[in-house]
Amino acid sequence: MPIYEYKCQKCGTKFELLQNMGATNEGVTCPKCNTPKPVKQFSVFKTSGEGSSGCETGVCPTCNIPSD
Repeated sequence: MPIYEYKCQKCGTKFELLQNMGATNEGVTCPKCNTPKPVKQFSVFKTSGEGSSGCETGVCPTCNIPSD
């Protein structure tokens, strides 16, 4: 199950939620102010180890974006 990131439209709280793949914001509420239907945020992930894309070396050779 993936972890989705959300942001509350009312108070701005950002939080993560473990949900089934493709889940929506139906039934999700902000843990701080209980406002329903927070906005799902775009999130990225990083891989490392052998066979990775090389992004950990400074600049991703595929997308040309600096790594953190």
